[in-house]
Amino acid sequence: MVMKGLTLRGLEVFEALARTGSVAQAAEITGLSQPSVSQQLRNLEKALGTDLVDHGRRPMRLTQAGRSFLTRAQAVLSELQMAQSELTVMDLGHLSTLSIGLIDDFDNDLTPRLATLLADSLTRSKFKLITLPSLDLFTELEAQRLHMAVSAHSGEVLEGVVEYPLVQDPFILVAPSSVSNGTEAIEKLPFLRYAREQLISRQIESHIARQQIEFEERFEIGSHLALMAMVARGLGWAITTPLGYMRAARFHEALQAHPCPLGAFSRTISLFTRTDWSDQVPQEVSGMMRRLMQSQMIDPAIAKLPWLGGQLKVMDS
Repeated sequence: MVMKGLTLRGLEVFEALARTGSVAQAAEITGLSQPSVSQQLRNLEKALGTDLVDHGRRPMRLTQAGRSFLTRAQAVLSELQMAQSELTVMDLGHLSTLSIGLIDDFDNDLTPRLATLLADSLTRSKFKLITLPSLDLFTELEAQRLHMAVSAHSGEVLEGVVEYPLVQDPFILVAPSSVSNGTEAIEKLPFLRYAREQLISRQIESHIARQQIEFEERFEIGSHLALMAMVARGLGWAITTPLGYMRAARFHEALQAHPCPLGAFSRTISLFTRTDWSDQVPQEVSGMMRRLMQSQMIDPAIAKLPWLGGQLKVMDS
């Protein structure tokens, strides 16, 4: 039996406080007033019989008990969000066919879950799900070989296409763990670039050009994991995004993520569909994907890199 005073709202407030260290920010995230946030925390601590945060420090810091409880609380909230996604996905059985393409950033976390959820809903339909680079997905969508595509926005005006924004994914700097910060990495190591034909490379290079900065052109790598492996080996530094960093979990012991010292910038991950496609289906699918992204990708990334709070986030529909 769940102990008296232990509530879902209390868990949500505690997770938001742990992530931000601020009552004001936690209030903004949860939609409560600041006094209500403080009361929810007091109720939770009373129910557990221990302090979860050090109330004498600003920003708030978790106690040892708080750090231990946070892991459990995040797991509970993640499971509840997953259950919500599974229960609220619409019945797509009326469709005769559905084809959707996704960028490979989601292969580890979101794509397998999305595939099973959609397949369960498409009870009598022909279903196709593929993974391609962003620019190839736009080509497939334009050629009407896909109904929907989930991709980074290219920044171009797309005729005949409707966009449903999903996630703001900020660019970050990754360096070997032996380097203390991003500035030191830039000063001591070479820049490892994504291959020029990739959309992420074009976005990064455009930002660098706007900053009127030049780096020696030595390395250009088409594989994301190969690029992360090279950084982990100490061969240089790279610019990627939190979603890219989380995909490279096997290299995390040798990697360190830092805010980008070349100026803040981000990309938008969106669901795109043609204007002649029913708006109800992509609206429902995009809503489900936002929930999945929050629980499967954003929450784990912010738990590992708390300074991403407020930068890596689901976007309003």
